[in-house]
Amino acid sequence: MEPEPSESNPRSALPRTVIILLALASATIAAFGLGAIQGIVTPVFFAFVLTLCVHPLRRWMQARGISRGIATGTTIAAVFGLLTAFAAVLIASLAQFSALLPQYAPQMAEIGARISTLLESVGFGPEQAQEVLSGFTPGRIIGFLGGLLGNVASLVTSLVIILTMLILMAVDGSRVPALLIHLNYHRPALVSALNGFGTSVRRYMVATTVLGIAQGLFNWLVLVILQIPGALLWGLLSFICSFIPNIGYFIAIIPPLFFGYLTGSWPTVVAVIIIYGGINSIIQSIIQPKYVGNAVSLSETLTFFSVLFWAVVLGPVGAVLAVPLTLLFRTILLDSDPSLSWWRPLTGDKRDLELLIKEEDKAIRARRGRLKTGRPDTGSGPKA
Repeated sequence: MEPEPSESNPRSALPRTVIILLALASATIAAFGLGAIQGIVTPVFFAFVLTLCVHPLRRWMQARGISRGIATGTTIAAVFGLLTAFAAVLIASLAQFSALLPQYAPQMAEIGARISTLLESVGFGPEQAQEVLSGFTPGRIIGFLGGLLGNVASLVTSLVIILTMLILMAVDGSRVPALLIHLNYHRPALVSALNGFGTSVRRYMVATTVLGIAQGLFNWLVLVILQIPGALLWGLLSFICSFIPNIGYFIAIIPPLFFGYLTGSWPTVVAVIIIYGGINSIIQSIIQPKYVGNAVSLSETLTFFSVLFWAVVLGPVGAVLAVPLTLLFRTILLDSDPSLSWWRPLTGDKRDLELLIKEEDKAIRARRGRLKTGRPDTGSGPKA
């Protein structure tokens, strides 16, 4: 017999299968909608993340007696100045690389011919092999990099949107504490979830940025010593890819390997693998988890899927912002509703699981103590 509907267990008007299909259809429509306006979504969300990250700095300046307007303006100017400098260095390094790349056209053509011959020997047709060969040209590589990094016009447009949103969000940020106090009376779980989201994103972004800068500078210095062309560009790429979990390292190492082979053959390739692999393994496997800790609380599988999903929806920038975007949606869909908190361990949150494990261990030790003293086992312990 089916249980009678009650206030704690209401009966849905639609079958569960229909609800699941409707939810998937709605999510698909929303994903396509975000992809259609990615030129607006990505800079706006990036500005939102930056606002969260610099909020403690503005609050610290106000606590030292600096007026709110000066503290806000100084923070915005500093952040936007850093972004502008980064964009200028990126454009300059890409232009320098574009000028250097034609010098290696003969070596690239030779590598393309070898790969084409190899493909024909294993059964590929001449047309497919010729297509591979045509890809090893300076123009195609520069066009590919330009497509990934964006042209100057799109970069300037994004910077203008980011600056505008930084100013508007900073102005509106003065009213956020009062709004949260008002909202806490009606939706305390939502306020707690939003505060947790801000703390988690701030901790993740600041730690990843600091470690990414150290990683990019070290990789740039190594590439300069190894005399690999475009060292500054690949150092910037290493910094950007540090925000892409799991696969960022593999993306960042491909260009240095390729151009290391062009300039120094296999010894240079081995040196890049050893040095890149060593420093990235230390930072991403030892240092970064120590400082980020359980702030993200996403499983490795969900993190990797989120990188792929947001890269498809929002392009390369979506892969960089995959973790904050996933945290935002988990905050809205799960953390803000206490009745759905049992889903959190399934997304990779270890806190609830650790509490259950501790309670289970305590119950087992208590049960063993009763058995040793001869007292009857009352069967107390955590219940599912």
